[in-house]
Amino acid sequence: MKRGIVALTGLALVAGCTAGTPEPDRTDRPDVTLRLVAFDSCPDALTDLRAAARKSVGPWGLGPERAVLFGDAPGDRAAAGSSAGGRGPATAPQQHSATNNHEAAADEPDVVKTDGTRIVSIVGSKLLVVDPNRRVQTSELQLGRAAGAGHWWLSKLLLHGDRAIVLAAAAYDPPAGVVRPSVGLPTDTRALLIDLAGAPRLLGSYRIDGELVDARKINDTVRVVVRSRPRISFPPYAKDATDAERVAANQAAIDRAPVEDWLPRYEWTEGNERRTGQLPCNRLSRPTGHTGSGLLNLLSFDLGTGRLGDGDPIGVVAEGETVYGTADSLYVADHRGGRLVTTRRGGSGAPSEVSTGLHRFDLTSPGRPRYVASGSVPGHLLNQYALSEWKGHLRVATTTDPDGRSRTGGSSSAVYVLRTDGDELRRVGMVDGLGRGERIYSVRYLGDTGYVVTFRETDPLYSLDLRDPTAPRVTGELKITGYSGHLQPVGDGRLLGVGQEADQRGARQGLLVSLFDVADPAKPTRLAHYHRPGTYSPAEHDPHALLFWPASGLVVLPVSGRQHVGQEALVLRTDGSRLTEVGRIAHPGVDHRAGIIRSLMVGDTLWTLSDVGLQATDPTNLAGRRWIPAT
Repeated sequence: MKRGIVALTGLALVAGCTAGTPEPDRTDRPDVTLRLVAFDSCPDALTDLRAAARKSVGPWGLGPERAVLFGDAPGDRAAAGSSAGGRGPATAPQQHSATNNHEAAADEPDVVKTDGTRIVSIVGSKLLVVDPNRRVQTSELQLGRAAGAGHWWLSKLLLHGDRAIVLAAAAYDPPAGVVRPSVGLPTDTRALLIDLAGAPRLLGSYRIDGELVDARKINDTVRVVVRSRPRISFPPYAKDATDAERVAANQAAIDRAPVEDWLPRYEWTEGNERRTGQLPCNRLSRPTGHTGSGLLNLLSFDLGTGRLGDGDPIGVVAEGETVYGTADSLYVADHRGGRLVTTRRGGSGAPSEVSTGLHRFDLTSPGRPRYVASGSVPGHLLNQYALSEWKGHLRVATTTDPDGRSRTGGSSSAVYVLRTDGDELRRVGMVDGLGRGERIYSVRYLGDTGYVVTFRETDPLYSLDLRDPTAPRVTGELKITGYSGHLQPVGDGRLLGVGQEADQRGARQGLLVSLFDVADPAKPTRLAHYHRPGTYSPAEHDPHALLFWPASGLVVLPVSGRQHVGQEALVLRTDGSRLTEVGRIAHPGVDHRAGIIRSLMVGDTLWTLSDVGLQATDPTNLAGRRWIPAT
């Protein structure tokens, strides 16, 4: 998805922290000072939330703190079983691919997972389990809809041994007497814990107010981030009132709102037992400069216990878009600024200055993550791949005008290096001036080397030397037409770029897959490329859609275009210096449901997934081995 995840566990225990101070000899653009402070009591929280919301409320109510840029109880459930799980699959796991995650230690939820003994996927409202050895579907579970839920979307899962956790967002109609959220549609987030030992069965469920942002699984623990909005009862819109009168009426509604209007409610089930709760005030913290228009809530589920419990919720009064996780740290990025100040409200019509706040959380000790430090950098991130931790330093790539609103063409990109210094993420080095007048389209860090692609009319691929964190520098630049929206390592000294070809004026001309030789960072070159006019691949923006299988050099990605309704799977092969097309795979059907969205390897078989089923294919000649329809 285009939003990120924020992990904020343990924030309520933090008394305060100060953001990193910019080093004046590095840049003349100021950092944004950040402090995170826990509320002492509910009255303290209410006073602060009301004051912030009064300042930010407009004629039409509360809105998000910023514009999003880069546009980035179940039915049919069985009785709960033993938390220890039962007998797993009888066959030994085969060598298999994994989700194409940013970091191997931080697993990301997706619509399909495999452990080499089973393939588990979500198709529609069903959880399907396939035995890849016998190539048959062994079981399914109708996930259904919890009471009061409407349309489900963003359903994804994570695996942990014989258990899966399914995460989904749902729109619903609030019951009578329940106020709708102040912004957007009424949504909630659902989590289902499922035992996969034998026939799948539900162990427990969880529901919380708010929109699902994302989740990560690090070791045994899944952390789910939910963005919730206040449920303040604003007066009906008065057509004959002035903006000032509407604002005054909305401020009066805020002054009457209790603290509970900001705190998300949750409920969870275990078997026939149902419990409810609400985020406690003493688990809520605030950064300086917040608007009171939304909360980020973190839930922590230990899949090793066989139960969900109450999720141990923690909240912060903030927005959040991006998370980057390693085995030891979680970094949270909070985009600020970038909104147009409209002339109707007396503004200039120019976008506000953009910056990115950054928070680091330590995962090295058992229990809840520990908040460590905060800092900020100018500009906005493209996605989590713009962040990378290496030898105690955080590298951050940003663009100052990522959505091209500036009329002066003054956009520029930079890579900053930060170090934890007490409670600060302090900037220790930077290299700027990348792609002036352009924005970042992809970033990849490989150890002490970084690669950044910017684009407007041509594609400069910059290679960066990051060995000295105090003096990062550009070492090489390759200019070609088109751009790469995702950079995938495919062996020593090789990068695969997935994006779009373009003419000299920057007009896009269809899918472009490029094989780069970056063994010498001073002289990056393109060894081979594959161009398919009039087509596009979701892998450009969603790395989960890309499969690279190092054992055979296989590259598989979904491709769609004007020639066909659904998405085919394009199969390429690289030997390190060439790109050759093996062929294409299509699923039966003529509508969009037959479009292939994922691919994975289990043993010597290539599997592809669509909404109509899974197909087993021989990866050497693409001969079909078995079609398993989603019944």
